[in-house]
Amino acid sequence: MDNNKTLALLGLQWGDEGKGKIIDYLAQKFDVIARYQGGPNAGHTVYWQDFHFAFHQVPSGILNPKTVCIIGRGCVVDLGVLKEELEQLTQAEIDFKNRLFIDSKAHLILPYHKALDNAREKAKGKDKIGTTIRGIGPCYEDKYSRIGIRFGDLQDDEVFLEKLKRNLAQKNFLLMELHNDEPLSEKQIGKEFIKYAEFFKDMIIDGSDYINTAYEQGKKILFEGAQGTLLDIDSGTYPFVTSSSPTAGGVCNGIGIGPTRIDDLIGVAKAYTTRVGMGPFPTELFDDTGLMLQKQGSEFGATTGRARRCGWFDAPLVRYTARINGIKQLALTKLDVLDRFENIYIGIGYRYKDEKTNNFNVELTGELKPEFLKMEGWRCSTKTAKSFDDLPKPARKYLDKIQELTNCEISILSIGEQRDQTIISPNFKW
Repeated sequence: MDNNKTLALLGLQWGDEGKGKIIDYLAQKFDVIARYQGGPNAGHTVYWQDFHFAFHQVPSGILNPKTVCIIGRGCVVDLGVLKEELEQLTQAEIDFKNRLFIDSKAHLILPYHKALDNAREKAKGKDKIGTTIRGIGPCYEDKYSRIGIRFGDLQDDEVFLEKLKRNLAQKNFLLMELHNDEPLSEKQIGKEFIKYAEFFKDMIIDGSDYINTAYEQGKKILFEGAQGTLLDIDSGTYPFVTSSSPTAGGVCNGIGIGPTRIDDLIGVAKAYTTRVGMGPFPTELFDDTGLMLQKQGSEFGATTGRARRCGWFDAPLVRYTARINGIKQLALTKLDVLDRFENIYIGIGYRYKDEKTNNFNVELTGELKPEFLKMEGWRCSTKTAKSFDDLPKPARKYLDKIQELTNCEISILSIGEQRDQTIISPNFKW
């Protein structure tokens, strides 16, 4: 592993696993951080000095001054959100010049994407899926319909405006005739995005060429996923999923590299389980314990502000997501949130139609009834531990059981919000 150059970091639950904190920590060891999918529907929270950042578009490694960050071609980009994030970095005196670039093939989220997203979700009524209303789905739809507008199109005003005119005619028809909404102004959108073109012009690159060249030069590269595996368009709890592939398989397409250039992988999971929005959730708690997890973990979405649904750690679920990604090592986050519980439970299997099963099945998730293993809590703070040996014995037993049930080694353990509240296994070579 010492000769490895690239590491892919993936979420193993429904997102919100704490990837931002882990990426920020690992970025100190990497030359390049490359985000490969998703858009501003992701929210990576990072605490740095006296600042609290919620990154939606900017890779979480931007706080490390020697790290170059790439928004890959598999991403969809809201330039308004991105500009706001850059302004926040400027206010914190963080220099991103010549350190943040966007692949010319990344698709742009236009105002009509957000308008359609909102109109469609409202029309579904009780059948809504809980989308973030950020225009993600409609933007990816245009990408696969081959009518999308890409970041590189901003390099030529005439090209951009012609594509905008063509698309907006269709989108306004849908908004007015199907959803009874007001049409959007072509002139206003065009003017807004021509300004963006000037602001972002120096950030446009061929991301695939940059990453492959960096690899050949021996630089260390971290591939950053956004949402979690269970929100993957193919492998997740469909239809309550996102519109891209947060899995290991999404890295190659989203960056523009071959699979032989992914040297290592690590999955991020929370020490319990959370979910934002609609959809099945086998180990969800509907009692005061669930509320306590929510309160202790500050479980509110970084993107939407919505309260996250909370439940116990689901071992078959993580075993499933680790398997389809080829994960053998975990970064486990928020262990400290469990510090006050007298007893802690791990989901070890399910009942389905009165039969026991130890396997997680995304197509049956809503019908799986969890079975739990009760474990002793530790009732003391873990926040100051510097090694696994410093943890209370019940906490070590809890971690051992997670490793046993998921077939993964815990290589990184997060015990607080700050960068230094992180324990690294001696076996982790990065």
